[in-house]
Amino acid sequence: MVESIVQSILNLFSGLSQIPFGKEILVFCISLMPILELRGGLIAAALLDLNPVTSYLVSMVGNLLPVPFILWFINSILRWMRKSKYFFKIANWLDQKVEKHKSQIEKYGFWGLVFFVGIPLPGTGAWTGCLIASVLNMNRRKAFVATLLGVLMASVIMMLLSFGLLKSIVG
Repeated sequence: MVESIVQSILNLFSGLSQIPFGKEILVFCISLMPILELRGGLIAAALLDLNPVTSYLVSMVGNLLPVPFILWFINSILRWMRKSKYFFKIANWLDQKVEKHKSQIEKYGFWGLVFFVGIPLPGTGAWTGCLIASVLNMNRRKAFVATLLGVLMASVIMMLLSFGLLKSIVG
């Protein structure tokens, strides 16, 4: 599923890959996106035939850039969204997502967050991990460090998959 979304984005913005640093910009933007995050960024980088080291750095920065903002502001944003007739459904969907996964993080705390973010499965990642950590009122610094460690873990797994296994299948 992630691969098809990434491929669609690459097709949609194919012209961008023709300009200097265009491929890197695409990887960065995909890595910023919720759901796709670093997983999608590294898949895009492999499909764009970018250098693995450059891809790794660009994806990491893209995935980690929103983390402090999510940790510090998501609770205020969610409170506002719950009061809005236009954003209530999105807030409700996010609340359901938190409820679905929060027991994993509550039970294991810091390490639960590390593994939740670090195991690249659908519905996990830095965005969701930070959302859950914020709703659980985890210490923001600890949550940031746990998210950083989780993203590092996910990046190693995804580098192996994207530039190893996926590259041998697609390339």
